[in-house]
Amino acid sequence: MGTQKSKASPPAGGRADTKKKLPEHFRDYRHVWVFMELERGQVHPVSFELLGEGRRLADQLGAQLAGVILGPPGDSTQHAVAEAFAYDADLVYLVEKPLLTDYRNEPFTKALTDLVNKYKPEILLLGATTLGRDLAGSVATTLLTGLTADCTGLDVDADGSLAATRPTFGGSLLCTIYTLNCRPQMATVRPRVMRMPQRSNKPIGRVIRHNLRMWEDEIVTKVVDFLSDGQSENANLAYADVVVAGGLGLGAAENLQLLKNLAHTIGGDYGCSRPLVQKGWLAADRQIGQTGKTIRPRLYIAAGISGAVQHRVGVEGADLIVAINTDPNAPIFDFANVGVVADAISFLPALTEVFIKRLAPRNHMRLVN
Repeated sequence: MGTQKSKASPPAGGRADTKKKLPEHFRDYRHVWVFMELERGQVHPVSFELLGEGRRLADQLGAQLAGVILGPPGDSTQHAVAEAFAYDADLVYLVEKPLLTDYRNEPFTKALTDLVNKYKPEILLLGATTLGRDLAGSVATTLLTGLTADCTGLDVDADGSLAATRPTFGGSLLCTIYTLNCRPQMATVRPRVMRMPQRSNKPIGRVIRHNLRMWEDEIVTKVVDFLSDGQSENANLAYADVVVAGGLGLGAAENLQLLKNLAHTIGGDYGCSRPLVQKGWLAADRQIGQTGKTIRPRLYIAAGISGAVQHRVGVEGADLIVAINTDPNAPIFDFANVGVVADAISFLPALTEVFIKRLAPRNHMRLVN
């Protein structure tokens, strides 16, 4: 793995200066690439967030922004190409082959590493999704370069080095990491950490097609079928405009219905802090925080959540945070916009009733707890 150097700093503090002498051959590596993840034929939204961030980095470097699309021939990849340009890519690298229909590590790793070795990007960004994390680690290992995972901030220094910042020590510090001796510089970013850029009507531009020289009989992994995880409700917390979440202050698993009632009333989704997942009260896809989902809703209501730094990392991008807690000294009140010192178990039903009356004054039907 490529040599990396990091330095830790308090979250609110600036980054210390570090002088780096870069190898001469790094001049061969140019431009910023964003891997555009196709999820069952649809572009994962994190790809658009990364294109927005990649555009900013490319402009700072005076470089081009490229989207990288791997998939089967057909409408899904062509749609992804159009979307890459709509989100301000300058060009697209496209690999189309039937064996790229479903994600498998071997063909995706070969396709992406072949592209990197041939066209030499300076920076390569991927979403920190299940797919992106698997692919990024494999590609970085194959290329013998550095990879900074789960970044919360990206920037470039005066010499063009990528400064990739991520939480460390449980979120109490931010560590800025540089890849000193290898290229490309790779980073993964979790969904919703970066803002969604504006979509435009930019026409399709330059597309560079690459032929993947790999065949099905060379791949050990085979996709037999896709099976549901058995959950009737799939969480989409990362992209919800309104989120209601609960913590240990709810007291018992049956009180989760209070969250669901409020979320349903105001057209939102519901989640929880890590301890509730550990207790088995909710599935892991409902967890919010550093080891769960990062969210950027317009409204976030936290009920019975203390607000440890691990949770704060996942919610501080919300426009409005409302905290409900019996402890007036709970850490969540340090970053909440509105604080309510109350028992969430009694406050949530009352708040739900108020919303019902305000949103549907002619229908005062009470929700059953």
